[in-house]
Amino acid sequence: DTATDGVLTVDGEEITAYNAKRLTGYRREDIGFVFQFYNLVPNLTALENVELALQICRDPLDAREVLREVGLGDRLDNFPAQLSGGEQQRVSIARALAKNPKLLLCDEPTGALDSRSTDELLSLFAKINKKGQTIFMVPHSVKAASRAGRVLFIRDGEVFHQIYRGGMSDEQLYQKISDTLTMLATGGESR
Repeated sequence: DTATDGVLTVDGEEITAYNAKRLTGYRREDIGFVFQFYNLVPNLTALENVELALQICRDPLDAREVLREVGLGDRLDNFPAQLSGGEQQRVSIARALAKNPKLLLCDEPTGALDSRSTDELLSLFAKINKKGQTIFMVPHSVKAASRAGRVLFIRDGEVFHQIYRGGMSDEQLYQKISDTLTMLATGGESR
């Protein structure tokens, strides 16, 4: 998709000015994608799913090492059907991270997971983020959003409110997000 209006600037570069070839290269090299429904190739092992994505990358990380980092070092040779939903999502995260991207985009990554797998995934994201990886997540739940360092609220295509974690606990951030969503639903003003 291309922007219908406005300018998108990343690291001081106007991405919206890129031609199709340069934009494809940017997506291939600088962005890792994590989808809600994993998008794994069913007849490839966990390791092969990660390695497949790395064939087009300029400076990939070691696929085995990244799978170990996401807690799947003992599941390298398993096919997606042999993995739980949480494990499949971790393979998709490893696939995205192994590209060594500047930005990790996550589209409702906890939406298809049970509560235990969701907690594990959010803890993994926190660990990855602490190592310096930028993660932009569109969450399915307030719980997932409450684990972020910064929460943006978008209305009519524009950021109209944001919350920085600061010293807030997950519970405090959860309440602040809930209050903002209530304000949105009732038409009140943000605080």
